[in-house]
Amino acid sequence: MLEGLPPNDATHIMRLTCNEAEARAVADLIVETFDPAQTAAAAFEKEPGASQSARQWVVEVYFGWEPDRAAIRELVAVAAGREVAQAITFDRVERADWISASLAGFDPVRAGRFLVIGSHARQAARPNDIVIEIEAALAFGTGHHGTTMGCLLALDRLGRRRRPRQVLDVGTGSGILAIAAAKRWKRKVVASDIDPIAVVTARANATQNGAGPFVRPVRADGTKRLPLKGGYDLILANILAGPLKRLALELARVAAPAGILVLSGLLERDVPGVLAVYRAHGFGLLRRELREGWATLMLCRHRR
Repeated sequence: MLEGLPPNDATHIMRLTCNEAEARAVADLIVETFDPAQTAAAAFEKEPGASQSARQWVVEVYFGWEPDRAAIRELVAVAAGREVAQAITFDRVERADWISASLAGFDPVRAGRFLVIGSHARQAARPNDIVIEIEAALAFGTGHHGTTMGCLLALDRLGRRRRPRQVLDVGTGSGILAIAAAKRWKRKVVASDIDPIAVVTARANATQNGAGPFVRPVRADGTKRLPLKGGYDLILANILAGPLKRLALELARVAAPAGILVLSGLLERDVPGVLAVYRAHGFGLLRRELREGWATLMLCRHRR
């Protein structure tokens, strides 16, 4: 569960260990309260596979400014109680430290024909691989997270039987999914993000990967101010359950008849609620996949 500012531009971090419900509540409230161009929230399981009784979650919030610690504790107390709020720790973030930590564990990631690598691992590529080179330090989204992997696998399956004409990647982040679609189909892909830094990063990554002529990064809130107002026959959205629900009507408006949606950023428990919202807007479920506790949904818009 990730949203907001690429961490290389963050200056401060808040950390908290708690249970899943508290972690989700805190991360959601942070995302809704602060400007997503200046704040990023991440919530994840501390030790995946641990027994139910020992399961803990971590919340990390990156700030592009020095936060008011007392105000943050008050906000967290609203979401998860004062005892949880008192357990918060704050620290500064050094850019060099983040880069070193990110690259240290950035191994090649394979998803069907797609291979996501850092520049240090180009030798991992094989003939017929669709290679996407992303430096882990540049922005959220390197292919390691279960949601990104699920989306790449969905694109790999789609590539065997479809050739979309217009593609939209909402909340593009590092641009990895937009680049994957552009390299797979050689089609125009609109890559939107509310964060101007993510837009710059996605553009640089697309150029680095030879996808610059096809990927058009734009700063946009949801589907507002997009180059096309309708007719996207493939829409990708790897964000969070709450924003996905709020975007359902907008995505229905810009989706082509029989258009495909690939949605991720969902825990398994989020799936019924998200499906209900999208079914109400004319989408049916084609495929559901779970990876590392995260769900990826492939939906199709019903023809009218």
